[in-house]
Amino acid sequence: MKRILLLGSNGQLGHSCKEHLAKDSELICASYSHSKDSTQIDISNEKKIIKLFNKTNPNIVINLSAYTDVDGCERNPDLAMRINFEGVKHICNHFNGHLIHISTDYVFDGKFGPYDENSITNPISAYGSSKLLGENFIRKNKNSFTILRTNVLYDYHANTKASYLKWVIDSLKNNKKINIVDDQWNNPTWASSLANIISIITKSKNFGLFHYADHGIMNRYEFTLLIAEIFDFDPSLIMRIKSKDLKQDALRPKKSGLITKKIEKELKIKPPSVKSCLIKIKEQMSL
Repeated sequence: MKRILLLGSNGQLGHSCKEHLAKDSELICASYSHSKDSTQIDISNEKKIIKLFNKTNPNIVINLSAYTDVDGCERNPDLAMRINFEGVKHICNHFNGHLIHISTDYVFDGKFGPYDENSITNPISAYGSSKLLGENFIRKNKNSFTILRTNVLYDYHANTKASYLKWVIDSLKNNKKINIVDDQWNNPTWASSLANIISIITKSKNFGLFHYADHGIMNRYEFTLLIAEIFDFDPSLIMRIKSKDLKQDALRPKKSGLITKKIEKELKIKPPSVKSCLIKIKEQMSL
């Protein structure tokens, strides 16, 4: 049985990964936030990373740890670099096994999407830049690695703060009007879908760079309307706006989205539709 170290285990994706990985592996959880079932770790602290690796001796490291607050990264680029780049360097420099690393479509500028693995990167934010530097370090310094780029990751967990779906559901449930942009295009991806792919990769030898997303490119407004449809909320509460109206600190890629042909072919998988994933989440919430 493989020993897997899951970094960032208390986040949205970490929750799903624990469900998918615990059955078939010896799973060790570590996260920046404290919890009963995980070791507390700051990946930007090299000494603590070395100590954790020596203690756990994993075969596979899955790195979900990242500073993902896009506007926060713009306001504090040094912190973004410390976690999203320096932290990745520490992992690479002190672990010789298979590294599975999660990245983002924010490494692109959003002018010519959707993108495949051969598309030219050109980040337009501190977050995107720090994530691309982490990617590039892995590709230059690791032999056994899998980088998975994804976009608009969502799920619904009562204790998860950074969840677009949870924010939309909780807002509409309380009849609160919400402003949603209609000029940012992606293929929203259920955390459970990505966790399933990560689980498959832990059992395969498909190394390299891959794009994974669920099936269905749409803008944020359309995605939110779909959520309202599936969960039986009033769509008139959803206000249509442009990105510029939000006056956010960081720029977002607009015409983005990920092409998944490579991973579909190599792993022989078919991504589920966004609609089918939302239906499954609703069914699970009803249990």
